[in-house]
Amino acid sequence: MESRLIEVETGRREVVHDLTSQCAAFLRETATESDGLLHVFVPHATAGIALIELGAGSDDDLLAALQDLLPADDRWRHAHGSRGHGRSHVMPALIAPYAGIPVLRGEMALGTWQSVAIVDLNVDNPVRHVRLSFLAG
Repeated sequence: MESRLIEVETGRREVVHDLTSQCAAFLRETATESDGLLHVFVPHATAGIALIELGAGSDDDLLAALQDLLPADDRWRHAHGSRGHGRSHVMPALIAPYAGIPVLRGEMALGTWQSVAIVDLNVDNPVRHVRLSFLAG
């Protein structure tokens, strides 16, 4: 297995941040025309990984849906940090902190409009780490 930890600056706002090019670059270096599985994992208790269309409004729609489901208010028992921080700890139960993507001939077998993204609602933590792992088939 080949594995690498990358650093991602998500800033101090809620974000759906595209990781697709970083995943593709990792595979160019490690998969070299191989088949297998790319595992993308965010080792944080307040972020998730999504396969989603980006740039056509779906990323904003996802953030709006999460705001509806998990409002940034004072209802959360986990109450340190910014207002509504506890919702960031609930979000990974809805958007898992990992994704597995088939790799064929060294490239991700994503659908036409799919991208790999980190979803981060935690405005208190502007830098995230993402573990990329390639498991050859």
